[in-house]
Amino acid sequence: MCNSSSITEFLLLPFTDTRELQLLHFGLFLGIYLAAILGNSLILTGVACNYRLHTPMYFFLLNLALLDLGSISTSIPKAMANSLWGTRAISYTGCAAQLFLLIFFNLAEFSLLTVMAYDRYIAICKPLHYGSLLGSRACATMAAAAWGSGFLHAVLHTANTFSLPLCNGNTLDQFFCEIPQILKLSCSDFYVREVEVLAVTAFLFGGCFLFILLSYVQIFRAVLRIPSQQGRHKAFSTCLPHLAVVSLFLSTAVFANLKPPSISSPPLDFILGFLYLVVPPAVNPLIYSMRNQELKNAMWKLMTGRFS
Repeated sequence: MCNSSSITEFLLLPFTDTRELQLLHFGLFLGIYLAAILGNSLILTGVACNYRLHTPMYFFLLNLALLDLGSISTSIPKAMANSLWGTRAISYTGCAAQLFLLIFFNLAEFSLLTVMAYDRYIAICKPLHYGSLLGSRACATMAAAAWGSGFLHAVLHTANTFSLPLCNGNTLDQFFCEIPQILKLSCSDFYVREVEVLAVTAFLFGGCFLFILLSYVQIFRAVLRIPSQQGRHKAFSTCLPHLAVVSLFLSTAVFANLKPPSISSPPLDFILGFLYLVVPPAVNPLIYSMRNQELKNAMWKLMTGRFS
């Protein structure tokens, strides 16, 4: 038995006890991490250096790439280091920092995806007002609101989680620090406080999801009223990457955080955590570049040194 004041470190879930498999996991995570860094960095540099991409849509995409870089850099480097050195430990302060940053980046990302849905709604349903409704100041304000909402929720969740007394050991059944695993170590009645915090987060997520849903209802109605098939295809193609990213984010988040406790197990939690934290930041650049010719051209010019 121990309490939170005596805990100096937590023990994370090891990938395997076999040294060869530990190195294999390190190589796999390193490859995914480098791919995510490369893809998001190309988007950041391509958008920043190409004046043709200095539009609200690409400004929000630049912010999304920043959030993806932060999200995957919060959990994967520590997991790779543990695999490489054959350790499981993460310090108490490191665990709190990791939890804070993961909540911050993920909640800010969903808020930003909501703002990007508004951008697509204005571009398709009110194109004549696009410049006035989404000026530089308005875009900066909405992006700041997305980052700010993530920060405030991260402070709330982290403070609430680490204020609880811990007396059930220091072993977490996950390769990163997350709230459900830390709450399992609590020896107090945390449900009332945690439900209050989760209610605030559920309100934010529910409001964002409803806004995205209503925006796309209006977008689909506007697209279907376009007379030419080519015009409908062009309008809808600008929404497909955003829809794919939102679907990927929500599906992995729902499975990871809302699975029934009866089916919870360390292997399943590990897989869902991997899908939730690693896959979206690595795949999002590919999703956005596949159907966006302007972005592909900018990234190609950047990679071949012909960027001007």
